[in-house]
Amino acid sequence: MSVMKKRFALVLVVALALAASVRSQDGENPAPPAAPLVTPRILGNIPDGTPPPPAPPKPAFVVPPSDILATTTHEQGGRTITIRKIKPIELPPPPDLAPPAANIPNPTPGDGAAASGSSHPGARMLSLGATVYRFKDSPPRTLVQYRPQPEAEAITFWSSADFTLISGIQGIVAADGLTYRLVMAWSTTDTTRGTAASASGGNGPVPPGMPDFADGPATFTIVGTPPADPTVLGPIQSLHDVYNSEYQRLKTAYEGRERVRIQHEADLKANPPKPKNITLNYWRTEKPANDKGGNK
Repeated sequence: MSVMKKRFALVLVVALALAASVRSQDGENPAPPAAPLVTPRILGNIPDGTPPPPAPPKPAFVVPPSDILATTTHEQGGRTITIRKIKPIELPPPPDLAPPAANIPNPTPGDGAAASGSSHPGARMLSLGATVYRFKDSPPRTLVQYRPQPEAEAITFWSSADFTLISGIQGIVAADGLTYRLVMAWSTTDTTRGTAASASGGNGPVPPGMPDFADGPATFTIVGTPPADPTVLGPIQSLHDVYNSEYQRLKTAYEGRERVRIQHEADLKANPPKPKNITLNYWRTEKPANDKGGNK
């Protein structure tokens, strides 16, 4: 290679390096690669009706007889309400307030908060309203309203998943690695009773038109116009992925919750709780604090 060619090659390399440096200073670097996808999973345990461990007993509140200044009693609803004026008690200072949730960053796939099932301060909300329709000779279908953001328009979709099973999920890690806490209001409608009511002239629950779902894993179909930004459906797809992969676990947990609920209702019916007597204590300080209006 001649000297002239070597000099030209050197100048070209320097020019390319300077151009890259200018682009870097101007903020024109290419966007960082997207976070790798993860397998959607359930956060924490699924309630299955197993009672939680008993809470430690609270310390008894005992007032010495010499500190009771006045006592009155009232009978109400089969119980006795005792009101006692007592000598002032020194109260502990109030606990420090927790930092606002807005100041806590959303967890990334490697964060302990995303991997833990107990506390997810940076989790996003997955707000749903679901009505599960049950049929005599076919699987249940669920009509769902989903609002990606509080101010966003609701997205309605039909799902072949039974959302009564999903009701036990507290949160998920979606395919994008973000944590979502599930907040869902749900109900069920028995179309068998609705059909009978309609045949007799009543206004029983009749489901609106729904799409035909093929046999196989649960999926969903948007009602009306799909959202302009399809990425908002990512958490919904991840929720269905979790439902399909954890179906038996979700079903077993739901059946356990139902057994406990039915037994609890039967116990309450057989042995209705009796009202308990209540004792209320109060005291007055010598120097009451000023109210917000400045009155003394």
